[in-house]
Amino acid sequence: MEPAWRPQGRGRGRGQEVERSRPPQKEKAGPGGRSLFEEIRKSDQAAAQRLVESRLSSSSSDEDDDEEVKVDHKDGKRGRILASTFTSYTAQTGGDETGLVRTGQYVSDLFQSRALTCLICIGSVKRTQAVWSCSSCFSLLHLPCIQKWARDSVFLVSSVSGEASGQEQHPWPCPKCRAEYPPSATPNRYMCYCGALQDPPADPWLAPHSCGSVCQKQLKPSCGHTCLLLCHPGPCPPCPKMVSVSCMCGKAKPLPRRCSNKSWSCQQTCSKLLPCKQHTCTQPCHTECRPCPRVSEQRCVCGRERAERSCSSPHWTCTQVCGSLLSCGNHTCEVLCHDGVCPPCPRSVSRSCPCSKTKSSLPCTEEVLPCGDTCDRRLSCGKHTCSMRCHRGSCETCRHEVEKECRCGKYRKFMPCHKEYLCDSKCPKTRSCQRHQCRRKCCPGNCPPCDQSCGRTLGCRNHKCPSGCHQGSCYPCPEAVEVTCSCSSTVLSVPCGRERSTRPPRCKETCRRPPSCHHPSREPHRCHPGPCPPCRLPCRLPLPHCSHTCPPPCHDQVLVKSQQVKLAGPWEQPSAPAFVQKALPCPPCQVPIPTTCFGEHEVSPVPCHRRGRFSCQQPCGRPLTCGNHDCSRDCHLVTDGNKCEVCEQGCSKPRPPGCPHPCSRPCHPGNCPACSKMIRQRCHCKISLLYVECTKWTSADKQTKMQLSSCNNQCPKELSCGHRCKQVCHPGVCEEKCQQKVKLRCPCKRIKKEFLCSLSDQCVVECVDSCRDQQKKVSQVREAEQRAAQEEEQKMLQDELEAFEKRQQRGGRRSKKRGRREEVEEEAGRAGRWWRRCAAFVLVPLGGALLSAAACYLLLTD
Repeated sequence: MEPAWRPQGRGRGRGQEVERSRPPQKEKAGPGGRSLFEEIRKSDQAAAQRLVESRLSSSSSDEDDDEEVKVDHKDGKRGRILASTFTSYTAQTGGDETGLVRTGQYVSDLFQSRALTCLICIGSVKRTQAVWSCSSCFSLLHLPCIQKWARDSVFLVSSVSGEASGQEQHPWPCPKCRAEYPPSATPNRYMCYCGALQDPPADPWLAPHSCGSVCQKQLKPSCGHTCLLLCHPGPCPPCPKMVSVSCMCGKAKPLPRRCSNKSWSCQQTCSKLLPCKQHTCTQPCHTECRPCPRVSEQRCVCGRERAERSCSSPHWTCTQVCGSLLSCGNHTCEVLCHDGVCPPCPRSVSRSCPCSKTKSSLPCTEEVLPCGDTCDRRLSCGKHTCSMRCHRGSCETCRHEVEKECRCGKYRKFMPCHKEYLCDSKCPKTRSCQRHQCRRKCCPGNCPPCDQSCGRTLGCRNHKCPSGCHQGSCYPCPEAVEVTCSCSSTVLSVPCGRERSTRPPRCKETCRRPPSCHHPSREPHRCHPGPCPPCRLPCRLPLPHCSHTCPPPCHDQVLVKSQQVKLAGPWEQPSAPAFVQKALPCPPCQVPIPTTCFGEHEVSPVPCHRRGRFSCQQPCGRPLTCGNHDCSRDCHLVTDGNKCEVCEQGCSKPRPPGCPHPCSRPCHPGNCPACSKMIRQRCHCKISLLYVECTKWTSADKQTKMQLSSCNNQCPKELSCGHRCKQVCHPGVCEEKCQQKVKLRCPCKRIKKEFLCSLSDQCVVECVDSCRDQQKKVSQVREAEQRAAQEEEQKMLQDELEAFEKRQQRGGRRSKKRGRREEVEEEAGRAGRWWRRCAAFVLVPLGGALLSAAACYLLLTD
């Protein structure tokens, strides 16, 4: 049987079988040829066997691992390894393993098949492979993968920044948590978890990649003790040492407590004097006392108002202006509620003109006038100065014509100084992704990063890279798949693509560290290594100058860049910026206060820290003196010097119905005068143009308007009978009662009578006896004419017959002249007969018709 991996076709194996199937007489080969063939066949079979065995072993390696895990778990080998790793810790805690949940999960994942995944190559991390562990997220990665990742990251950063010399040391990030490492921290050796042993051997009675020695790492938070576990993955557990500490208030005697949880409360009343110096703290044992929660009646700073306020903030200011007379004796203090002496008058000091060239000491009641000199203040361009005379307000825009170079440096052009010159040439350079062109107009050379999406398939084969278009390999898939435990109370997020091969996690507890801000407790979150995340609860501290509390998130501990120390000289190098945790002051109060605008159009919310009336930018809306329009200025405060505008519009009052002309007067109160203009319009028949006074037309009723729209001429329209309408110019359809007289005749056309056109359809003229007699006479004449014509035709036929018979009787040869003469006579006789026939058939009936017409005419005239 042929192996499944061998392709069909001609090959050594196939040829060998063909040779084997041939008849024996055709196998003629020498001893040397047969031995060579056997050697080749054996080598092919051995290679095929090795290939099949390697494939079977690689496909079943994971299954073997699962089998091994099951056997180890059944025999207690895995339990003994975990117990030996945690023995020194449990000996200090008396068998309590609550602090080993997170570390135990990391150790358990080492024995679980396909639980550990290299995020770079998306492959399983086996116990015999060289690995590297991140000191921040504790993820295990293949050593060759992380080395290549570090080199590629540093190369990409240096290529983007344009530093080819390599003098700058760029950090490289962890593929999972993005924690940055210096180039010197690039792993080049396979170390155990604690870093004490290089190339740790694979010991079946130890945790994979562990040296078996005590960890001895400094615990976090630092307490002076070291980790007691054997070399292990993941974070070190909380300190299990027992220390003797007193309670938080210091009243109780010291008690032995766990070093990781040494803060405890004796539940006695604190009784410390609060900052208000009047009350004592009534809370149970705690570290820092809260502000006094009691309320008392307190005076403001100026002493004018009294209000009940929190005892913790006794100093407060009211909203009244001081109003005291200043030292100048002319002005009053405009500062809000304050204590002490009022400040000096701001106008009593030395003042200068607008251009600051001339200074003068004038009384506070007088204004400093412009000096009249050239302004000479620097314009916004920074190159030229203002050429106007000393003036108030901002200077004009610089309009000097200068030669400017475009941003990319290709073109130069004369243009105003305040305008920027940008050409239309597009940048042909490639962006940092090395895949797309810049194509930005007038680019100075610093092309922006590529704004397109990467879109390449990630190593998980399920998603595409969501980052912007970049150079080099993509980061691992940021998506995570949740794998829950059996009770669904603990969720473990594993990299995308490994959810089918990851075993369920173990349950974890929440963080119990005391808060480091003024809040009584932290936000609930899971236990984690390192410092707790910043507090995100609302601040809720009382704000100064108002009765509201601070709504933003807590800002007691914010990372702030420390101020740089001033250098003594150019020989000193500036140090790297340092960040310190600092309590920031509360921002200004943003609570909206309902405030009415100047024109009382709306009540809008205004932030508490800048309360006061405002302009809503809507039209003023106050009625003008004309009484017809409102003020169109933006919402403003009406004073003696700031009044509403004067109406300059035309009259916009509604005109009488039908009047299309506007009022000729400007906007005025009262009624408009009567319209004196003429209206041009067509009459009812649409022929003549009529001019009617607008007042008469708009005040006329329906009947009068019909009369005014008539031209008083005869209607030119035709009736359905074809006669013209007899009425005067009128609207609508003409009346179908034609009064025109028409003549009707009898059937023989001898008798005619006149009737009205509207009654012609109902009247009929009939023939009389004389008409019938005349018809009989006419018919008799026609019959006589027809008989005469028939007789004439018979006669002509008889004459032709007789002539023919005469010619037949003569016989013999005729002379030539005689024959010609007879032919001419015969043709003349034929023409005469033809004319007689025409006269009989045409002239006779025509003459009869003429005679009958003449007779009818004579009868009618009689």
